[in-house]
Amino acid sequence: MLNAKKSSSLILTALLCCYSSLSVYAQDELTQEEGRNALSQIEGGGNIEMPDGSTLRKENETAFIERDENASPLSEQVEDLKKAALELNRDLLILEEDLLFPANTQIMVYISMDVGEYFSMDAVRLMIDGEMVATHLYTEKQNSALIRGGIQRLYLGNLKTGEHEITAIFHGYGPGGREYKRGASLTIEKDQSPTLLEIKVRDSVRKMQPTFQFKKWNL
Repeated sequence: MLNAKKSSSLILTALLCCYSSLSVYAQDELTQEEGRNALSQIEGGGNIEMPDGSTLRKENETAFIERDENASPLSEQVEDLKKAALELNRDLLILEEDLLFPANTQIMVYISMDVGEYFSMDAVRLMIDGEMVATHLYTEKQNSALIRGGIQRLYLGNLKTGEHEITAIFHGYGPGGREYKRGASLTIEKDQSPTLLEIKVRDSVRKMQPTFQFKKWNL
């Protein structure tokens, strides 16, 4: 009787082992079949959803996993870097100007134009107390930009408090190639606040020639 029980146990154990082997074999066959199906889908240009939510696809004859949740176009990253670099450069320039040209000694000189018929500017020289501090030669494009309403910063510097004479000398051409050389002067009293001057170049219809005037802006 004991031997029969042992034999039954051995037979049951053997059956369980066979069942386990068949299950593993069946799973292996199923996995291989799924793999063949996936490969067929890739070769056919299809996409496969992976268990982790990613997508397996074929591109340029190479299968790879694309994770959409972390995707970020390279062009957007480059544009963001350019924008950050421009903002940083602007902040550095502002900081540099604040350090080199403090408000209590700062002076700025700008040029604006409302001409086109009686004057085409070729060059300008700026002098403070008889000393030349800035010069500029104008191209056709720069003249055109000024005539369309642009404003040019001709000079940025430091000036101690007290009385100073600012002089601008212009060279250009009028109708028929007529050469002009004109000057304009302004005496200012520099105080502790920044000084901003605008030199206005205008056509005078009455005089049929350009005029040059200084204007001091209050900041």
